[in-house]
Amino acid sequence: MAIAPERIGIGIHRMFTTAGQDPYDTVTWERRDARIAHWATGKVAFEQLGVEVPSSWSVNATNILAQKYFRGTLGTPERESSLRQVVDRVVDTITAWGRKDGYFVDEAEAQAFSDELKYAIIHQKAAFNSPVWFNIGVAGVPQQGSACFILSVEDSMDSILNWYAEEGIIFKGGSGAGVNLSRIRSSKEGLRGGGTASGPVSFMRGADASAGTIKSGGKTRRAAKMVILDVDHPDIQDFVWCKAIEERKARALRDAGFDMDLDGKDSYSIQYQNANNSVRVTDEFMHAVLDDGDWHLRAVTDGTVIETVKARELFREIAEAAWQCADPGLQFDTTINRWHTAPNSGRINGSNPCSEYMHVDNSACNLASLNLLSFLQGDGTFDVEGFRSTVEVVFTAQEIIVGNADYPTERIAENSRRFRQLGIGYANLGALLMAQGLPYDSDEGRAWAASITALLTGHAYATSARTASRMGPFAGYTDNRDAMLGVLRMHRDAAAQIDEELVPPELLSAAQESWDTAVEVAEQSGVRNAQASVLAPTGTIGLLMDCDTTGIEPDLGLVKLKKLVGGGTMSIVNQTIPRALTRLGYDEAQIAEIAAYIDEHKSILGAPHVQAEHLPVFACSMGDNTIHYRGHIRMMGAVQPFISGAISKTVNVPEDVSVEDVEQLHIEAWQLGLKAVAIYRDNCKVAQPLATAKKGEGISDAAAHDAELARKVADLEKALATQTTVVVKQPIRERMPRRRRSNTFAFRVADCEGYVTVGEYEDGRPGEVFMVVAKQGSTLAGIMDAFAVSVSLGLQHGVPLATYVRKYTNMRFEPAGMTDDPDLRIAQSLVDYIFRRLAVDYLPYEERVELGVLTTGERTQQTLPGVEEAATPNLSLVEDREYGDDTPDQPQLRLAPEAHEVVAKPTPLQSDAPYCFQCGVQMQRSGSCHACPSCGTTSGCS
Repeated sequence: MAIAPERIGIGIHRMFTTAGQDPYDTVTWERRDARIAHWATGKVAFEQLGVEVPSSWSVNATNILAQKYFRGTLGTPERESSLRQVVDRVVDTITAWGRKDGYFVDEAEAQAFSDELKYAIIHQKAAFNSPVWFNIGVAGVPQQGSACFILSVEDSMDSILNWYAEEGIIFKGGSGAGVNLSRIRSSKEGLRGGGTASGPVSFMRGADASAGTIKSGGKTRRAAKMVILDVDHPDIQDFVWCKAIEERKARALRDAGFDMDLDGKDSYSIQYQNANNSVRVTDEFMHAVLDDGDWHLRAVTDGTVIETVKARELFREIAEAAWQCADPGLQFDTTINRWHTAPNSGRINGSNPCSEYMHVDNSACNLASLNLLSFLQGDGTFDVEGFRSTVEVVFTAQEIIVGNADYPTERIAENSRRFRQLGIGYANLGALLMAQGLPYDSDEGRAWAASITALLTGHAYATSARTASRMGPFAGYTDNRDAMLGVLRMHRDAAAQIDEELVPPELLSAAQESWDTAVEVAEQSGVRNAQASVLAPTGTIGLLMDCDTTGIEPDLGLVKLKKLVGGGTMSIVNQTIPRALTRLGYDEAQIAEIAAYIDEHKSILGAPHVQAEHLPVFACSMGDNTIHYRGHIRMMGAVQPFISGAISKTVNVPEDVSVEDVEQLHIEAWQLGLKAVAIYRDNCKVAQPLATAKKGEGISDAAAHDAELARKVADLEKALATQTTVVVKQPIRERMPRRRRSNTFAFRVADCEGYVTVGEYEDGRPGEVFMVVAKQGSTLAGIMDAFAVSVSLGLQHGVPLATYVRKYTNMRFEPAGMTDDPDLRIAQSLVDYIFRRLAVDYLPYEERVELGVLTTGERTQQTLPGVEEAATPNLSLVEDREYGDDTPDQPQLRLAPEAHEVVAKPTPLQSDAPYCFQCGVQMQRSGSCHACPSCGTTSGCS
């Protein structure tokens, strides 16, 4: 064994195990049968008898282990039949590699590493990506351990055919690959020998067919691939629409009676279905979209402009295609390369199939994920020390794999060993938040997620830096030292911005300390890995760890049906509901009734005992109690600053969402600083692999199905009526008396003259308004008539006049300026003047003071009402590196107190102005909103 005692250790220690005790003795083992039925026919699709697993493992996890990860031909003595065999095969191989390479200070550290890693796996605290289970330790097969590959292709037939071959090798090893095809000349460009090129979209057909034929790892998993095209490529529109057009074909064939379901016998005639498609967009393009500017599509060969389109129209096409078939997604190139840790070695052009791994071309990433819920202790606290220990062990195992694994090509092997990219991540965030009684779409939920993610990546980089002090930094570190350290400091600065009021202090402190340590040690020794973390989808390994939610996702539904590629179905019921209900204060009897209701109705709406304010805790991506899709985006924005790579996160949107909503979602993702985003609109694809389970699923008789559907509607209506104790009453209209008094006043604002007539109730309250400001039949007259009717109906339905005054005063538009009213000399618009006049005529003085509406006489009193003497800070502008919401990469300005002086502070004019939630300065009126005079933040017009 290669031991180097003169070097410092990585720091592996025992946390969950005891020296001399077999980690397998910490669980109770049992034999059970693994059996999966085909979702369509009900026939047995897979069966293995006598599978040995811990008794705490679910049937679903057992089935995944047996069907996906046992090696050897089914029915032969060589076939694995126990989790022990799989864990021994993988962990013993990794430990032997670590001993050989000198990762451990002594044999005791090596044994602690092995025991802790085995403990984490059998207790479902962590799992490697699928290729590790497929290949590591299996005799006679390449030891491919990475799930994510980025390839490259040049503008030549040899390179294109080589791309096909490399993808095939990667798929056979159980992994996925992504490639940017923007170097292939477009179909609008000529060839040297005459004629025109086929273009990248044409070559995608062959690669798609190859992916559909080769099963991942020789198993039943469908091959995963990503295809990317830059937004200025001349074939971008063909690329945007290629999958949407094929999806229309699939629907037509389904309607004609063909089997187009997932793995249906006729589904393979549809092209482009094995790849995720993404468009690479730059900040320049996104600004052109916002400004409605032109966008040039440039030739690949010489960069000349082939076509000019409107950026907004192209952006609209992307959103419309995504609305139709969930493709393409977007990758934000400028943001990706801003966080690049090795820019001097080449820019980032591509990603892996799920967009979470992004680095240089011809590279690979080994993934592993931790089950967050397994670190939530019984008292509701997060096991920080256990989490850090597991991160160290798993991250070290990934680092050992990188240097010893096999790779499909020599170029990938060279870059993988040169940059040593790793992707530690997590699963079950949604379940963790639910168990804590926290809504996924909440400030507290996002702060918890940000803190845990910061701790994960910060401690991984700290481990990487300690490993570098023992084993040396990655080979490309010297060329990229400044960029690497710069990105680490960006992560550290982001961690300092997490709201300490929303998370436990021990969790946030650990996260911030981990980044301080990572930067400090890295400055001295460098880091061993160019990338440390990603947030992967964790689909199969999430099931292996009995996770209710995958990756960063909230739960799709409290009860759902999972169709397995290759045959079989799983009914997956959220296991976190009872734990969350306990946390929220429900007793055992109430929990039992609620659980029984959910099991029967597949919904929590209408469940007995559930309080209305607790429903957001159980909100899911789909169903009848959903998280708004903007909540998904905001969660991604909260954790992206703490991830080395990116986030595999499909934003689930409801079926009735509009194309305009998709456009806005993409814009918001860019503004929040995300590196990539993709959407999935419910039922937008013929073959939908994951769906929420519905009561009565599988009923074949049409009449019975209709009756069941009608009953479900009735149940839902009943649920909606009983989910809250608040009685919602219909607004009652108080009609004006047939004969009523009215008050008319004439006015002039700038060069516009008009009349306002106010009809009054018998007690003098205003009940209707007529406005005449232009000739009958003009546009302005029509708009003001409609506006007057709307205000009149609001007054008659109980909307207070003060509400209208608050909303409509200070609105700015022409005509504006001087008036002929001695009480109100200046008006910012017609509606500003009209509602100020109404306030003066009908609201009491005290209420007008609160609204900031005073007459000229009241404003020119010797002693202004509300003026007070106050000590106010003398403030100056300083630069603050905190990133704002709208421009995540720009420094913001904040106010810094320097001295104090006594000034007169007139309060009534801004008495309703809130304090800025960004910098704490009192905001000022800006139309009907408020704006901060320091940082420019607006309150919004609600």
